[in-house]
Amino acid sequence: MQCFRLSEAALKQMIVDANVLEADSYGAKVYRLQDGNILKLFRRKRWFSSALLRPYSKRFIDNANRLQQLGVPTLKVVNFYTLEQPGMTAVLYQPLPGQTLRQLAQKPGFSWTQSLPALIGLIRELHRSGVYFRSLHLGNIVVTPENTLGLIDVADMRFFKAPLSENLKKRNIQHFARYIQRENLNDEFPLGDLEKALVNN
Repeated sequence: MQCFRLSEAALKQMIVDANVLEADSYGAKVYRLQDGNILKLFRRKRWFSSALLRPYSKRFIDNANRLQQLGVPTLKVVNFYTLEQPGMTAVLYQPLPGQTLRQLAQKPGFSWTQSLPALIGLIRELHRSGVYFRSLHLGNIVVTPENTLGLIDVADMRFFKAPLSENLKKRNIQHFARYIQRENLNDEFPLGDLEKALVNN
């Protein structure tokens, strides 16, 4: 994808009346623009790192494209930018329509008994396709209006030519389990059932 230069003035104009969806100690990094698209900023935090050769923004774009090729619903990239500030890039994209599993699980009447099989199916298919998604958690899995599951926030992902090894599958589930613990969802989410269905299967 072609990369465009985005001036500071153009950036300020783009984010007028935008909603800040995510921020860190460096400032806002994800905006929902007035037209509904998302602008995600990427900062290279160390002068010398692997991001110097392959920026996280480029990984984000490449991963979204790979997922689409595999038939996994995900966001649609619109534009790729370099910013005036050294080490900064940005991606403008159309968000994946729907709600995350984390959002849906907070609603009255939600049942993991009904939703778990689809989640297991998604993760199993990712593992079979050689996709190792380190940020796999309920906040990054979207239920689309077509009632299919898709992925967002896809920068931290690796693609292998063969299905994931048992060791990688276990590591992936461990990342997921740490999220469940961090969000205090141990009493709500049937983690044991998920692990039983995915490990050594």
